[in-house]
Amino acid sequence: MHDYESYSDVYESRSSRKPRRRRFDDEAPARSRRPAPDLSALDERLGVDPDGPPEGDRWSTWDGAEHGPRPRPAWVVTEHAAVDTELGVIKTGKEADVHLVERAVPGTERRTLMAAKRYRTSEHRMFHRDAGYLEGRRVRRSRETRAMANRTAFGRDMLAGQWAIAEFGALSRLWAEGVAVPYPVQCSGTELLLEFLGSDDGTAAPRLAQLRPEADELCDLWHQLVGALLGLARHGLTHGDLSAYNLLVHDGRLVLIDLPQVVDVVGNPQGPEYLARDVRRIGEWFTARGLPGEVGSPDTLLDELRVEVGMPRRGEASQG
Repeated sequence: MHDYESYSDVYESRSSRKPRRRRFDDEAPARSRRPAPDLSALDERLGVDPDGPPEGDRWSTWDGAEHGPRPRPAWVVTEHAAVDTELGVIKTGKEADVHLVERAVPGTERRTLMAAKRYRTSEHRMFHRDAGYLEGRRVRRSRETRAMANRTAFGRDMLAGQWAIAEFGALSRLWAEGVAVPYPVQCSGTELLLEFLGSDDGTAAPRLAQLRPEADELCDLWHQLVGALLGLARHGLTHGDLSAYNLLVHDGRLVLIDLPQVVDVVGNPQGPEYLARDVRRIGEWFTARGLPGEVGSPDTLLDELRVEVGMPRRGEASQG
């Protein structure tokens, strides 16, 4: 009995083992447990949008966008086969960033540089000056009005769209009237494509604040400023945030930029205050650099602008 039990134990322990599989010469080799090699690096199409352009970053967004006033300058590229290429950032701001973009038609000499002004999304931007500037502007739907007033994400996106549309509309109107502003190429969503003011190598024109003009140049720039502000006033408008940082000097020509907050002087209850502030701030810059009194003064300019928008001079207003 003892021998039988020992034999049974040994038999069961051996039979519990899995039999070793025999291998034959015509068997397929066992799969290796090593990871398969990554062949994605050999795919030249990896990461490339199959619907994208053959070069550049995107197809031209001209189709479907709102276009600038006619007659268009000859440098504006309208071909649907054009592609846009990002060339860098020109300027960053709290509300929007300005990028340098080249629009070109592949295989041709048709190309131009533009400034792409892109208003920030609701997650990355904050219009800290909305309330005063938006007085006098209305949207049709009460839901949209409440969203903008409460600064919800939807409301902030609505505001971004309003700023873009307002700036595009103002630039289109002013450029058509001969006021010194960049030509507005197109508006699509919260992106404006504008005339690039600078050299062919992508160097942007300097801001007025960067210059130290001689006496003759200073007087010439003042006269250009007066002409530009009178052009705004003829439409009942003032810049709303004018300073030496919102004026470019390109080949001796003074150009107004950054007009999303352009203010209706009559329609906005705070319009006269914005007009006076614009003149005071830019006037201080010219006065500090030696603008002769006989050439011009901020007080005289303010009275001229008030008359142009249909308001009495300051002295006449106080007497009334």
